[in-house]
Amino acid sequence: MSRALQRTIHVACRELGIESDDRRALQLEVCGKTSMSDMTAADLKKVLERLKKDGFKGASTSPKKRPAASRADLRLIHVLWGKLGAAGVLDRPGRDGLNAFIRARFGETWEMVPADVDMLRDHSQIDAVISALKDWGKRANIEFDWSGRK
Repeated sequence: MSRALQRTIHVACRELGIESDDRRALQLEVCGKTSMSDMTAADLKKVLERLKKDGFKGASTSPKKRPAASRADLRLIHVLWGKLGAAGVLDRPGRDGLNAFIRARFGETWEMVPADVDMLRDHSQIDAVISALKDWGKRANIEFDWSGRK
């Protein structure tokens, strides 16, 4: 664990623009040791906490980003949902909200509703979701601007 903490401290310093000499001075201030190899795990955690107070976000505090959907039609669903969210018409603008919308809108008419939108494979179902989102955008007077797309 100590090695992982040391790596995280190095990443934090790089992100914050802290050079090696400044990092050592910070470590001396925080735990009385300039070398990370002389520090205990508790010392390293103190240094990391200080770096977080100084603005380091760290990968563990941000949500994991999912890869883009493998199919263009599924990516379009995400784009439309994102535009509806940006316009402020959604109660739950995230992925879970999109999945809840699909279950609520199509749950009784489809034989099976997948747990996640990216699991959709039936073209007619995908088209139905796209049409529903576009219609919602029209009702909300949202202009889906496609001029910037290639």
